[in-house]
Amino acid sequence: MELLRFATAGSVDDGKSTLIGRLLHDSKSIFEDQLSAVEDASERMGLGETNLALLTDGLRAEREQGITIDVAYRYFATPKRKFIIADTPGHIQYTRNMVTGASTADLAIVLLDARKGVIEQSRRHAFIASLLRIPHLVVAVNKMDLVDYSEDRFNEIVEEFRGFAAKLDIGDLTFIPLSALRGDNVVARSGNTPWYEGTSLLHHLETVHISSDRNLIDARFPVQFVLRPHTDEHHDYRGYAGTVAGGVLKPGDDVVALPSGFTSRVARIDSMDGPLDEAFAPMAVTVLLEDELDVGRGDMLCRPHNQPTVSQDVDAMVCWLSETGALAPGAKFALKHTTRSTRALVKDLQYRLDVNTLHRDEANGTLELNEIGRVRLRTTQPLFFDEYRRNRETGSFILIDEVSNNTVAAGMILGESQ
Repeated sequence: MELLRFATAGSVDDGKSTLIGRLLHDSKSIFEDQLSAVEDASERMGLGETNLALLTDGLRAEREQGITIDVAYRYFATPKRKFIIADTPGHIQYTRNMVTGASTADLAIVLLDARKGVIEQSRRHAFIASLLRIPHLVVAVNKMDLVDYSEDRFNEIVEEFRGFAAKLDIGDLTFIPLSALRGDNVVARSGNTPWYEGTSLLHHLETVHISSDRNLIDARFPVQFVLRPHTDEHHDYRGYAGTVAGGVLKPGDDVVALPSGFTSRVARIDSMDGPLDEAFAPMAVTVLLEDELDVGRGDMLCRPHNQPTVSQDVDAMVCWLSETGALAPGAKFALKHTTRSTRALVKDLQYRLDVNTLHRDEANGTLELNEIGRVRLRTTQPLFFDEYRRNRETGSFILIDEVSNNTVAAGMILGESQ
């Protein structure tokens, strides 16, 4: 079955954890002992009904404070699709958690409280979803039961959000009125919203078209490992293992190896289940070539007439993740891009972006924790990249502090800097 990764985001008390708990409960994706534990915990807390948010707020601090402070991953499946949920925190000080949790998502759910409407954090979450190039965005207008399931109130929120979203690059935008606490329009259509003509949230998740979201045009295969078994049975075996980052590879395809520029042809594609007729993102495979080339970890196989940009100078948007220190021009880091590791110098911080107003602050000389800005980088070795808007795999990277070995920034490549 097809896998859909989706992330949830919203302000405190908008009901993210309750919504996920409702999805798990109503789709019968939790065990009896889990439900029993939640019921017991709800009773100890003096609640009149089962608090389904406890299914996802797994950290003790979250249970005590009643907020989500970390990214909680959950898995469930229906007969139509498999799902991985990233329940991301809503506080501004946990922006980095949302960035990391949503970076691999196919779809994002931004929750709004129907009473509060579109607030500052709603705009920030929508902007981050747009920045991360998440193809599908669902605006879940929650707590409709507290506004008497008002169609007028729902339409007001839709109109206001569309006005802000027009400034962003969002391809697919869907609005769903629901009540996570009562279960309205979560798994099944609700009779409380007869004016709503759309589908339930779960039906949308099961049917949203995601197969065309992946880049199947630009063949990109970053080499992770060279397989040389050195056994009598496989004495002449030389395969290049990795995960397809874009496009389609087939036996017989002409390929070029970067950075050497040597060309060859795909002889075979192996997987854990045997030889394949084709491989596409995000499949993990081993590619065998007809010629023995000097190819190693960090190199990339692509098509001779469809190559990525090869450059040491990169323009990128970065989210600063470190609590110790700030990003400033002149700083040096280790850089990890696909399977390639190199070192990078921050040549320039062009501006800091206010994610709430979209204002560009060109006077600010540093990036602090959770701040996002545009930088120019110079690497010691060339990178093989595409713009992030074209390929999220070959257009993203991380910066690593060479002393602590901590990841301090996540970056999205805009292009080659001039």
